[in-house]
Amino acid sequence: MAELQSGGGGGCCPPMDLFRSEPMQLVQIIIPIESAHLTVSYLGELGLLQFKDLNSEKSPFQRTYAAQIKKCAEMARKLRFFKEQMLKAGILSSVKSTTRADNNTDDLEVKLGDLEAELVEINANGDKLQRAHSELVEYKLVLQKAGEFFSSALTSAAAQQREMESQQTGEMTIETPLLTDKEMSADPSKQIKLGFIAGLVPREKSMSFERMLFRATRGNVFLRQAVVDEPVVDPVSGEKMEKNVFVVFYSGERAKNKILKICDAFGANRYPFNEEFDKQAQAISEVSGRLSELKTTLDAGLLHRGNLLQTIGDQFEQWNLLVKREKSIYHTLNMLSLDVTKKCLVGEGWSPVFATKQIQDALERAAFDSNSQVGAIFQVLHTKESPPTYFRTNKFTSAFQEIVDAYGVAKYREANPGVFTIVTFPFLFAVMFGDWGHGICLLLGTLVLIVREKKLASQKLDDITDMTFGGRYVILMMALFSIYTGLIYNEFFSVPFEIFSHSAYACRDLSCSEATTVGLIKVRDTYPFGVDPVWHGSRSELPFLNSLKMKMSILLGVAQMNLGIILSYFNATFFRIGVNIWCQFIPQIIFLNSLFGYLSLLIILKWITGSQADLYHVMIYMFLSPTDELGDNQLFPGQKTAQLVLLLLAFVSVPWMLLPKPFILKMQHQDRHQGQSYEALQSTDESLQPDTNHDSHGHEEFEFSEVFVHQMIHTIEFVLGAVSNTASYLRLWALSLAHSELSSVFYEKVLLLAWGYNNILILIVGIIVFIFATVGVLLVMETLSAFLHALRLHWVEFQNKFYEGDGYKFSPFSFALLDDEDE
Repeated sequence: MAELQSGGGGGCCPPMDLFRSEPMQLVQIIIPIESAHLTVSYLGELGLLQFKDLNSEKSPFQRTYAAQIKKCAEMARKLRFFKEQMLKAGILSSVKSTTRADNNTDDLEVKLGDLEAELVEINANGDKLQRAHSELVEYKLVLQKAGEFFSSALTSAAAQQREMESQQTGEMTIETPLLTDKEMSADPSKQIKLGFIAGLVPREKSMSFERMLFRATRGNVFLRQAVVDEPVVDPVSGEKMEKNVFVVFYSGERAKNKILKICDAFGANRYPFNEEFDKQAQAISEVSGRLSELKTTLDAGLLHRGNLLQTIGDQFEQWNLLVKREKSIYHTLNMLSLDVTKKCLVGEGWSPVFATKQIQDALERAAFDSNSQVGAIFQVLHTKESPPTYFRTNKFTSAFQEIVDAYGVAKYREANPGVFTIVTFPFLFAVMFGDWGHGICLLLGTLVLIVREKKLASQKLDDITDMTFGGRYVILMMALFSIYTGLIYNEFFSVPFEIFSHSAYACRDLSCSEATTVGLIKVRDTYPFGVDPVWHGSRSELPFLNSLKMKMSILLGVAQMNLGIILSYFNATFFRIGVNIWCQFIPQIIFLNSLFGYLSLLIILKWITGSQADLYHVMIYMFLSPTDELGDNQLFPGQKTAQLVLLLLAFVSVPWMLLPKPFILKMQHQDRHQGQSYEALQSTDESLQPDTNHDSHGHEEFEFSEVFVHQMIHTIEFVLGAVSNTASYLRLWALSLAHSELSSVFYEKVLLLAWGYNNILILIVGIIVFIFATVGVLLVMETLSAFLHALRLHWVEFQNKFYEGDGYKFSPFSFALLDDEDE
């Protein structure tokens, strides 16, 4: 929406555009059927009309253009298939196409269908060839490894035979039993012939495979395995895995059947093998030849597939955008109702008042380009519906507006806190984060995002980076204000500097070498800007800088709460709610300033006069003993009388907020409906207009008790909130103190401690630890903490004084938003 809101032209300056939302109007458009598609397309390019769904009672399948949407969905599916294939092949789609894409969806549908069929066929052929290639590779490994088994077995058997013959020849005596003759005379037909099965099994399953074979055959098998050095592609799964070549020797058909079932269960691929060495060599030669042919065929197929995907990638973005546009156009057309003649479509929607001429121009251009004999009809409707809220923002103000919208979208024409948030949000952040060294670090990081914003805007970023990039101008303002408040606090990584002048104070003698407030005398003019460096070393009971931050937090809080109440006056004036002015704005402003406005005045007077008055004592005894003398705590003449008057006003303002408003509303209700037992009939046009914003009580009985209880809750909430909200602003002081102390700890206990060892290695380690601690804790965690606290102060303490936030966003039909949408 940020990109959409940054458009829209307009002649008003941005602050005025933000303070009140754009005036909106409900319009009706009657479009001839023949120009409907082109008209909606032009309105999508304009992006300033939010259509209403006039067919909400119909299901998606009952609408006029359901078939066209189904066709677009099918094309979108094919494009997603192409994208998956391009990602697998490592081919990126081209943003700028050298060829012109088809603008006719019918031609594009045929073209996408042909490309999908061709790509599916290529993939299927490639899969078959790849599987055959993988099988031949495994077959070759079996021939090689199993051949080694048989070769080594034959060599071992021949050696054993020679050894036995030599033993028999050397040890032959008369007593030697003729076992050999018995064996030689045995019937060859009764000798047992062993069978064998060869193949490959996944290495991770080889041990389980061996145990299962042993148990299933009760040990009546002989298994040999050899490790394959490199992973091979499995023909079934197509994944690379480590495997072992195995040969299982068995006896009998039952054993063979069991072995075959076990091989299937363990995913072991079996291959034929001949124990004759000549046939083994011939098979290896044949397999090697077929592998070479398959490799050539696979390379040619991959090249053809790559060229096809590159062709698709060159026009993918244009096709994808065209399909998205067509689908959104038909979705919008389905929101229009068909007139009784079935020759026109009737649409209604919200548009900004300033966009009237632009919409009319788009309608005229669409009628001319479509050669329609009848132009579209544009007319403004009168309604009591609440319009959507539309603020024209740019890339700078959009992030601040999003901060407000996260709390709630402003009601139509309601005063927008976003105008003030541009300044107050980064300033309150800086009050808690104030350090001009840390501010410079934030500024440098933000400038990198701003300088590279065009490049980053065109990239797909992760969630955290995208959120940081979207708020780059918020962070920029936070950094600038942090530098400003850091100069006021005179803190650079917690270290004070005499930037603008020398300190105005000096030690009276050597006894105040610790720079405490005792023993310091003023020797020069007052430090020109910010806090004097000498006060950072103050060790009095309440250090001056902390006292300054605490009192400043109260001043800022009271000022911002007063601003919120004043904005409630602007809302009441704009919406002509006079009762809110007299029974809400005036007593609230009196109550708040009778107590906390007076406290702020005392703080300022104490700073100006240099008085030692105890403000805690003044405020407490203003309630407990308002008639007692102030003594040393008096800051101005007549202070006692002024406190009595303010205390009286504060007490009076509470029943003022509570009692008059319910009675005034009751009298207004009675005057409004007096003598309205009979009501005039509405005109035909008026009766057709919706009345969603009718008076909430209508002609029903006025519930005085309900209104009174609501007003009582509102009064109690404001009175208690005035106290709690003022105390809540002390978080500005607390977080600023925490930030300063953490920075001081890292500086003194890490950097200075490492410096004191006079060892270059320790110093380097100390610097590295200091940098990581500063970045990780102070520039990341503390930034996030101060950001969240500033967010809370705006949402709760500031906006609850005037901001209802119960509106809804203006969401026009716009092609500019399609790039951000996921399918």
